[in-house]
Amino acid sequence: MFLNYDPGDFVINPKNRDWGVGQVQSIVKRKITVNFENAGKKVINGNKIVLERIEEIE
Repeated sequence: MFLNYDPGDFVINPKNRDWGVGQVQSIVKRKITVNFENAGKKVINGNKIVLERIEEIE
């Protein structure tokens, strides 16, 4: 499985949509650090959760 986002991209966690839009801060192996607007900084395991990349922020 391959990650389709890079640092700076905006994403949503489909399992926790209430976290809001997040911006990818870093990717190290399968650990993605994302700063979410409603939940702050979270480290996501890319093996367990596939983030949805969004093209533009509303």
